[in-house]
Amino acid sequence: MKVALVGSDSLAAREVRDLVSAANAPLDLRLIAGGGEQAGILTRVGDEAAVIGDLSAVSLSDAEAVILAGDAESSAKALRLLGDPPTATVIDLTYAAEDLPDARLRAPLVEEQAPEEAAIHVIAHPAAIAIALFLRRLHAVAAVRRCVIQIFAPASEQGAGGIEELQQQTVSLLSFKTMPRAVFDSQLGFNVLPRYGEQAPASLEQSELRIERHLASLLASAEEDPVPMPSLRLIQVPVFHGYGFSAWVEFEDVPEPESLEQSLAAGSIEVRGGEFEPPDIVSQAGQDGISVGAISPDRNHFGAMWFWFVTDNLRLAAANAIAVARQLT
Repeated sequence: MKVALVGSDSLAAREVRDLVSAANAPLDLRLIAGGGEQAGILTRVGDEAAVIGDLSAVSLSDAEAVILAGDAESSAKALRLLGDPPTATVIDLTYAAEDLPDARLRAPLVEEQAPEEAAIHVIAHPAAIAIALFLRRLHAVAAVRRCVIQIFAPASEQGAGGIEELQQQTVSLLSFKTMPRAVFDSQLGFNVLPRYGEQAPASLEQSELRIERHLASLLASAEEDPVPMPSLRLIQVPVFHGYGFSAWVEFEDVPEPESLEQSLAAGSIEVRGGEFEPPDIVSQAGQDGISVGAISPDRNHFGAMWFWFVTDNLRLAAANAIAVARQLT
């Protein structure tokens, strides 16, 4: 299957390239420049040499699927070039197409069955996928009454610019220099942010609302006994990569922590029991699914428990995009 990867050098696209080469996916990946990338550059997909092409109608003309992984501008341009309806199936990692009427929200990792054919597949936010994966499995084991989840977002959710700004802020603070603020419009280095500065190009509230919308759709798609929608709070933390989640869950009937540990471990969920160190975002880098640990009863609320889980946000989004592409072959 011929697949054009638009924005081929973004963080998300690099993860797609790695997964395609490592998993020997039946995809003929063509790299397309986007977001300030220069066409004609020689690079690699796995062990194979590849040249980054320019974003044009010609470069997209014979693609069977197009993965959008660059910035908003390159995604919008690719959608214009593909036309309406698009001449190739679109798999969107940038959310540029999520408001289009033909778009379908996708997360194969948590879907009970693939939806009907669609022209545009928007990959759900990785935080929404991780929470849906956790809650749907947990609810199947012990019925959930209420849930509150704190989401700790990495700088990589703002792309390479977010990672570079956090790195530069950290260096600047240690050397007593002026900090760059183009992405967060606030000090993120050695800090925790409930919201970005007023001049930030994107707001933390927008990301929180997107996670909430996507999660509501993923939870509602359950054929039987859907999980109650949790309350969410998104916090920006000074880490480069990987999401952390602190979940407070109240159950209809009180389960034993040991039974939960045994029952939760399935499919894309790894559970670290009490005899092991809790999972962390460093150890989760490059791993599929989510890792759960630090499961403990709430000492002040009978019938409730605390959970900690982590995921590699780039890997999770890319893996779901590849899964959609596989379904199309």
